[in-house]
Amino acid sequence: MIEPTVTMPPKRVRRPPVRRPVRPREAVRFPVLAVVFVCAACGLVYELELVALASYLIGDSVTQASVVLSVMVFAMGVGSLLAKRLRCRAAVGFGLVEAGLALIGGCSAMVLYAAFAWLGESRYVLVAFSLAIGVLIGAEIPLLMSLIQRAGRSGRAGRQAPAGDQDDAAGTVADLFAADYVGALVGGLAFPFLLLPWLGQLTGALVTGAVNAVAGGGLVLWVFRRDLTRRSRALLVAVNVAVLAVLATATVLVDDFEQAARRAVYGDRVRVAVHTDLQEVVVTGGREGPPDLFLDGRLRVAGQDEHRYHEALVHPAMKGTHARVLIVGGGDGLAAREALRYRGVRAVTVVEIDPGVVRLARTDPALATLNAQAFRDPRVRVVYADAFGWLREAADRVQERYDVVISDLPDPGITPSTKLYSEEFYGLVARVLTGAGRFAVHAGSAADRPRTYWTVDATLRAAGFATRPYSASGRTPGFAAGPDRADRVSGKGRGPWDWGFLLAVPGDRPPVLGLAPDAPRLRSLAADTLAAAARRAERARGAALPPSTLVHPRYGA
Repeated sequence: MIEPTVTMPPKRVRRPPVRRPVRPREAVRFPVLAVVFVCAACGLVYELELVALASYLIGDSVTQASVVLSVMVFAMGVGSLLAKRLRCRAAVGFGLVEAGLALIGGCSAMVLYAAFAWLGESRYVLVAFSLAIGVLIGAEIPLLMSLIQRAGRSGRAGRQAPAGDQDDAAGTVADLFAADYVGALVGGLAFPFLLLPWLGQLTGALVTGAVNAVAGGGLVLWVFRRDLTRRSRALLVAVNVAVLAVLATATVLVDDFEQAARRAVYGDRVRVAVHTDLQEVVVTGGREGPPDLFLDGRLRVAGQDEHRYHEALVHPAMKGTHARVLIVGGGDGLAAREALRYRGVRAVTVVEIDPGVVRLARTDPALATLNAQAFRDPRVRVVYADAFGWLREAADRVQERYDVVISDLPDPGITPSTKLYSEEFYGLVARVLTGAGRFAVHAGSAADRPRTYWTVDATLRAAGFATRPYSASGRTPGFAAGPDRADRVSGKGRGPWDWGFLLAVPGDRPPVLGLAPDAPRLRSLAADTLAAAARRAERARGAALPPSTLVHPRYGA
């Protein structure tokens, strides 16, 4: 009898559970998007920092913004192409890119300011930083995409990629760009509303660089640490520590650096240096001689010869009724000082955008002495507002009518003050002038910038004014509101030697250039000097020029 053979089932071998592949959406997505958000915000801060500092140091804000933006966008394309060479070592490449961006972007403001202070030239430095920062920003997204794709493929070797991988890649790209754009928005808003008022330009850039280094280095050393060799990991740690040490040291020394740079620009006679909400205000001298006032690096008041400028600006406009006077600008109080010398003046309204300038003109002993305590006179009313917006509202109020309007503004150019030299602005002035009112305009140098000067004349005539050109000579080298001032402050350049003015009245008949019968005794102005000033300005008249408008500003450097 044959016994049946019993076949035992094979022993089952327990296999370890199959791990799901690491997918970008699950393990990498959120930290990567957070770092993209932070790095995009930092990148836009660097960009805005360069634009703001270049406009302050070089002038002509439209040109500087165009140079920075165009060069940086071009460089971003170059950086994207160069990033292809780093795809095989994307993790260490991204870490080094972020460290370099943090160092270069964080130190850009200090280096640019140093070039301006000690070399007198910062245009080439501006272009170099725009190129370098743009190349590094352009390399960020391609390297991150390589890292995410590599992470998404981990654990799938030898298996066919799922059909949804292409959709996942497209979604990842969309997420990256969304984080990038939102981060740029946050950086763009943080720069003017947080960094500038709280930290200033130099410290703000350094702190931004530190944030950039921590975010970029932290992402690579944490999320993508398995993609790093031991040597690469040590290299990234050393580089990021060095970058943070440089930025921290610069932050500690930034005040000393700023003082040294300020002395290099303004000399050793700096008495007051304050940052208002709108600009840097510096007062030099005043102990042994008259003070000088600088606004954002531009010499706006030279105490030695300011009387020539303010007498020529104010007194020709006072020939006629002058009970009510409006001064646009003039926060230093010097134009108001000249107007208050007439007994017939009952009210002077000063429209100044920066309260900090008026505050300093009130409280600084040297400036208050220079303006004869004009702001303590009960006839003076100060309005803190943008002159264009204020005039739009004032034109509809019957009580805001003036016998004399004086435009005491920086030289016209493609700057924020350009709209105050536009046909539209002069049309608003015409609405607040009385029928016999007179309008005096500072129009820049008639001798050195004749095209700009005669463009102001054409703009006034387009707005319905008849004009009388004249100028005042004897200008101290360095007294200029234009962008080219570093070399003149240090004595390396000549600068304009005259001030150009235009006296305007509504209608077709040009005004008579002269002084009022009750004019006070003047140090630099008389009837014969005014006649010579008018002849001198007329000799420079050239071909007819088109007017400048808000949508088509025609003032160049």
